[in-house]
Amino acid sequence: METVTIQDFFRNDAFAAAAGVELLDAGKGYARARMEIRPVHLNGGGVCQGGALFTLADLAFAVATNSHARLTFSISSEIHIFKSERAGFLYAEAREIFSHSRLSNCEVRITNERGELIASFNGTGYRKDVALPFEPLE
Repeated sequence: METVTIQDFFRNDAFAAAAGVELLDAGKGYARARMEIRPVHLNGGGVCQGGALFTLADLAFAVATNSHARLTFSISSEIHIFKSERAGFLYAEAREIFSHSRLSNCEVRITNERGELIASFNGTGYRKDVALPFEPLE
């Protein structure tokens, strides 16, 4: 198996890439991503659609929980949206708060450019016995 970086691996997330989500930073149980709100992200009310917020948070969750180089899939997740946004960049910062051989739990905060909390996301992942093609992050 060819060794790549975690950034290379997650460039293959076609849905997140199509949504304009970009990975900014990754570490052990940690990730930071951003997305610029574009017209395609707006709902009928003219604000960023909840699915776009979820996609941003979900990529950060995926990077943080897969940072151990074992394939981890979401088995449960929820998002709470507190504030709407129409333009600018949104940032998702994910921190794994529980890491076990099979289960992981991660909290993600989505903020705007001013650092205001827009939404919170919590996800639980299931780790499979599948090694990923990058080294575990430290």
